Amino acid sequence: MGAAAISDVRIAAAHDGDAELVVTLTFPNGGKSLVTLDEFAARSLMASANATHADQLIGLGWDRVRDALIASSNRFADAAE
Repeated sequence: MGAAAISDVRIAAAHDGDAELVVTLTFPNGGKSLVTLDEFAARSLMASANATHADQLIGLGWDRVRDALIASSNRFADAAE
């Protein structure tokens, strides 16, 4: 059984007016999860995939999304030190 992968990507407006990236992860059993990435996480994901357009993220594994979320979270930990 394979891992979840990005099956859809869209741009959304956050409550503060900034752009966010909403990715749909599709699991091998057909289940789906929506994951919202803030600007920092979205940029991290795009950079890790060498993507210039959001559609180029389709097919990437969930681990890339996880890593982008970790990078976004760690920026606050780094600032506290």
